[in-house]
Amino acid sequence: MNEITTMTKALLEQLDVELFKLGETPVTPMSLLIFIGTCVLSVALAGALRRGLQRLIDSRRPDAEGLSYALGRMVQIVVVILGVLISLETLGLSLTTLTAVGATLSVGIGLGLQSLAQNYVAGITLLVQRPVQKGDFIIVGETVGQVDDISLRLTRVITRDGIAILVPNSELVSTKVTNITRPTDVYRTRIDIGVAYGSDLDAVKACLLGVAKAHERVLDEPQPEVFFVGFGDSSLDFQLCVWIDDPLREPRIASDLRFAIDAGFRRDGITIPFPQRDLHLVA
Repeated sequence: MNEITTMTKALLEQLDVELFKLGETPVTPMSLLIFIGTCVLSVALAGALRRGLQRLIDSRRPDAEGLSYALGRMVQIVVVILGVLISLETLGLSLTTLTAVGATLSVGIGLGLQSLAQNYVAGITLLVQRPVQKGDFIIVGETVGQVDDISLRLTRVITRDGIAILVPNSELVSTKVTNITRPTDVYRTRIDIGVAYGSDLDAVKACLLGVAKAHERVLDEPQPEVFFVGFGDSSLDFQLCVWIDDPLREPRIASDLRFAIDAGFRRDGITIPFPQRDLHLVA
């Protein structure tokens, strides 16, 4: 029993040995262990609070996935920061020193990390206001695809080619974004077609509508429409407008319709003209 007591005292003495000083406060192995333990505990507590808050919000508002994620993340960050501050206090780093360090970091963020900070702020805006949600089909700049995930810094978009593109959240807030799936899930696509002058326009319209109604992916409501859009240099220009419910399939559906229009025009004797020019020679 005496040996155990002696070993315990020796261990405590070793843990109380001064390693170095932070300001006027000596740092010992014990204070380092307390610092590490407080950090680990704060991280674990922050994660548990985030998950609990998300479950609570999701159970009461199943449609508020983005809001629960944003609030959970903010609570997690605040708890971790408080835990780190308390841990630093145990090492003797005063709040005055921390304030000075924070001021220095804020200058660094303003100069070197401005873009990163903008993306995080934009991410919170997206998750709270939800102008773009997971599953939406969007067009932003040259990126066209379906939103797969929205984090605090980046949004992952899957293109029609199956490629994942990471879009900074600041672009989704500060630039023009076309959300095809909002406010409704249906989307209208247009097929431009020209026919020769002198064609039977009623036959052209009937053929185009017949092609649209025969395609299984074209919706019956709203109904397909044919518009006479203009008199071209070599053709009478029409536009076939159809509604679909899957923007991902738009290129395939548009291709199918063009194949069917060509076959229908051949069957009905309707000519698709090619550009013609008259050349006059002056001697």
